[in-house]
Amino acid sequence: MALRKFQQYINGAFEDASKTFESENPATGQAWATIPAASAADIDRAVQGSYDALHSGPWASMNAGARSKLMMKLADLMVENNDLLAEIETADTGKIRRETQSQVLYIAEYYRYFAGLADKLTGNHMPIDKPDMEAYTIREPIGVVAAIVPWNSQMFLTAVKLAPALAAGCTVVLKASEDAPGPMLEFARLIHEAGFPAGVVNVVTGFGDEAGKALTTHPLVSRIAFTGGPGTAKHIVRNAAENLAVTSLELGGKSPVIVFADADIDSAANAIVSGIFAATGQSCVAGSRLMVHSSVHDELVEKLVAKAQKIVIGDPQSLDTEMGPLATSRQLANIHALVERSVAEGGKVLTGGKQPEGFTGNYYEPTVIDCASPATACVQEELFGPILSVLTFDTEDEAVALANDSKYGLASGVFTNDLGRAHRMIRRIKAGIVWVNTYRVISPMMPFGGYGMSGYGREAGAESILDYTRTKSVWINTSEAPIGDPFVMR
Repeated sequence: MALRKFQQYINGAFEDASKTFESENPATGQAWATIPAASAADIDRAVQGSYDALHSGPWASMNAGARSKLMMKLADLMVENNDLLAEIETADTGKIRRETQSQVLYIAEYYRYFAGLADKLTGNHMPIDKPDMEAYTIREPIGVVAAIVPWNSQMFLTAVKLAPALAAGCTVVLKASEDAPGPMLEFARLIHEAGFPAGVVNVVTGFGDEAGKALTTHPLVSRIAFTGGPGTAKHIVRNAAENLAVTSLELGGKSPVIVFADADIDSAANAIVSGIFAATGQSCVAGSRLMVHSSVHDELVEKLVAKAQKIVIGDPQSLDTEMGPLATSRQLANIHALVERSVAEGGKVLTGGKQPEGFTGNYYEPTVIDCASPATACVQEELFGPILSVLTFDTEDEAVALANDSKYGLASGVFTNDLGRAHRMIRRIKAGIVWVNTYRVISPMMPFGGYGMSGYGREAGAESILDYTRTKSVWINTSEAPIGDPFVMR
């Protein structure tokens, strides 16, 4: 069967790259598409095109209301093309179809939300302490944005960068991951159909040593928004020293979920399953570290094991499937090794811990590991897979200590019916998100981001649009008198 061919999108045109590579369907292990690998020259043309569009042509003179209408059109096209986008994302990433379909529909709301903010960006008139001066500020687009997204939840992680950038009037070079970039290259067709002027949004993919480095060091890039791993992030921060681009980083996590004795155990169990086994655990906010009070440990763990064993593993394109494969064989091998290490360090596999029988792709069973020590490998290292590590605590202080015993700090969950305890935990947990009696909930109105090795900066929420602007201060002398002593600052 012929492979599907994708093209890169540069300066309003779809084109081939000088090099290509194949993308594998993780459910079958077979190549299904050819992907363009952008060269440094391709990246330069994309950035230059974005810079030109920012400073001349229709986008440069377009008012906020007109930008808003284009973003609304893009949202409508996402809804209209939901089935195709979901099919491609599922084929390329292994993420189950029932989630990719619902996610695309909701992600359209991010573009609508920020479209509504486009004409709300205002400066301030200052009650300045100089009576002969009028002073005010205005907000201008920060410039060309390099938006770099990973393969997991890529439509969502693109929206929280692209939507505020466009609303602010920026132009964007969007670099998709070399792993499973098909959905973003198809998304470029919707950008084109929506009518964005050439150069406003470019969509490329390629490898970090050439395309990634060329993009993050480019002298015309003013802002870098990156989601990915800490190792790549360190390269990006060093690269950004070349252009002093404003940089934000969202780097994943090792999120704790704390269940107290007074929690609704059934509700907590469902939320925990959602937090770690949905998306096959391949989520930045995956609740991979469970801390459970000793008095309810056995009850909760028994429920979790039973639920894990009932999860329907299968073809991710089937709407009956609840968990599909891991996205890459590389990740499968990594999980195998880390689970083996964890067992050697005293972890007890209660269910899972292996590939399911009868599957040829990158499948791995939902796994629950009871851990005697927080130093166990599966507790400390981000696995990015369906692996739940279980620890036990007796006191609130002990729960906090376990939760904060990580270099990451992106998300967390607390399950308790004690309102005072909930508020204490919210303040004491070092993470950018705290879900109380729920998990894995998002909204365009709510910002998210991390502490520590989970990165810095925030995405989504009304204030995130400000990160794509610069403040310009304006002074107007209203006096009829000549300027006084030139050697004295006023």
